[in-house]
Amino acid sequence: MARIVIASAAEENRAKLSQLLASSGFTVFRCCASGSELRRTINECEDGIVVLMGVLPDCKPDELQWDYGNRIQILLIAKPLVLESCEALEIFRLPLPLSSQALIGAVQMLNQLHQMRLPRRAGTEKETVEQAKRLLMKQHGITEPEAHRALQQYAMNHGLKMADYAAQILKSSKGTEE
Repeated sequence: MARIVIASAAEENRAKLSQLLASSGFTVFRCCASGSELRRTINECEDGIVVLMGVLPDCKPDELQWDYGNRIQILLIAKPLVLESCEALEIFRLPLPLSSQALIGAVQMLNQLHQMRLPRRAGTEKETVEQAKRLLMKQHGITEPEAHRALQQYAMNHGLKMADYAAQILKSSKGTEE
């Protein structure tokens, strides 16, 4: 399932959206109150769905799409005037007032789109990556998203498949255990 990030300047909106999504079976990765916090979170989690309620003073939805469009799906929930001023066609829009069913349906659809964009790993490759992430988490005291990002960054920077790099990590850790 895609990592979901909620962004709204109003704490009440963040809490309501988070509670509604959680009650529908979604896990919210983080809630953000500002554009700078949202950008740090996107950089940390690497990809996912951003549910943006209204416009943050230091972050326009179009700028988010232009900067992170290939990594995130954006759901903008706002008044019709704000939605009309948004230029990026890739941004999914829902007008206020909002029904719970419309929000859940939109997030389900964006999650499916997100899943279709992800590269598919074979079962053994997936397990290798998961084992390497667990090892990194244990050795370095980092979170799963941090371990994932570390694997991904190193593999990309060195022209390797993530599964191949994960296998190297596991092989080298077995050598140090013996």
